[in-house]
Amino acid sequence: MNTVAAIAQLLVAVAFLTIPLVRHRYGAAAKASAEAELERQGVPLGVLEANNLRFDASGHETYAPLSVAALMAAVAGLHLADSSWATPLTWIFQSIVLIGNALILHSQLTAAQSVSAAFERKGDPVLQRIDVPALLEAAEDAFPSWVSALQNARHTVVFAGSALALVAVAL
Repeated sequence: MNTVAAIAQLLVAVAFLTIPLVRHRYGAAAKASAEAELERQGVPLGVLEANNLRFDASGHETYAPLSVAALMAAVAGLHLADSSWATPLTWIFQSIVLIGNALILHSQLTAAQSVSAAFERKGDPVLQRIDVPALLEAAEDAFPSWVSALQNARHTVVFAGSALALVAVAL
């Protein structure tokens, strides 16, 4: 079952690698589209940077998924080496990845509400007048249509791969 767990973990690693790759390739276009939408709304340029709203692969949008991918690959390597550390580390890290991906999915599904609430908390009248759903839709429209399918596939691979790895180490 070590091989099954390792394959599942390598698939999860590859799924996480798609995040920074897509954001690196299309993030600048998403930012430009979002800025054009803000300009259409009469909001001054620079408000995205000032509030750390990004669509590219900078910062945690690269480091977090790369770290998860590296971690999954390392634990998969332990399984393939038949290390005694593989099973307990799978229980720990695969559970964290499973919960983390659920949080990622939740944040994606509630992005407009979360960004709107964050803008409200800042108390800045410029931020409060932004039509956040239109802003996020403009950014999303800059990504190719297949990115949505890739995102759904990534979630499926991460959830199913994590469950498979946990079942494999339980047997």
